[in-house]
Amino acid sequence: MPLGAGDTKGNKDGGMKASGADWYKSIWDLSIKNMSWVEDTENQADFIIQTLGLTGTERILDLACGYGRHALTFARRGYAVVGVDITEAYIDDAVATAKKENLSARFILSDIRDVRFDNEFDVVLNLADGAVGYLENDEENLKIFDIAAKALKPGGSHFMDIINAAHAQKYFPKHTWAIGENEFSFAEFEWDPQKKIMLYGGGGFRYGEAAQKPAVPEGNPTRLYFIEELQEIYQQRGMQVLETFSDFYGKPASPGEMQLLVYAKKAEM
Repeated sequence: MPLGAGDTKGNKDGGMKASGADWYKSIWDLSIKNMSWVEDTENQADFIIQTLGLTGTERILDLACGYGRHALTFARRGYAVVGVDITEAYIDDAVATAKKENLSARFILSDIRDVRFDNEFDVVLNLADGAVGYLENDEENLKIFDIAAKALKPGGSHFMDIINAAHAQKYFPKHTWAIGENEFSFAEFEWDPQKKIMLYGGGGFRYGEAAQKPAVPEGNPTRLYFIEELQEIYQQRGMQVLETFSDFYGKPASPGEMQLLVYAKKAEM
């Protein structure tokens, strides 16, 4: 999900309607490669390696891996990686790239809830939301944490990159924008405080192409979490939140920042 370089306050009355409950199954395509926020992938990998103290020998599971931008980046650095995503075009593209570059990366076309790993990975990633909060209700959304916890070896690390509910509660509705190398990206955010659901809509303008006035009639509903909620969710799964950040440069998490990075660890046996 794109996070803009700048932002402005949105319409307090809200203007988007929620997309269907299964929106996450069909909206994705490879045009996402042009979004400005994918340009920070190398720095994000650097930060994760430093924060988790990785040595290069770890086995990594990337949930909702998209077209493999993080998984492939780690594979290029010598890590053994498995990526899972629900979008066929993404998995096909990731497989083709891994094959072309002869990388130690395997990609699986699947709903995250259908994969079965047990104490197999040193690291599990959910990045650029990683589908956290995308599913049909709270019970379904918690299954992603179950999958991550079960997939980890004792002492393994979970790292995710989501949007902070504390920020949404204080600052939504709002607009954000970012200027990238290939495209100008924009996003709109609205908030339902009772359900803790964010509506997100956005798009982009490719440089050199005629621009039309954007319309965002629908927003993708996403369950956001407060840090206190996440601490309890992890605790119930034998894990502990070690650190939280608001960017991939180590800035501490706060309600004033939209991004929330969470580093949690599974208990040792």
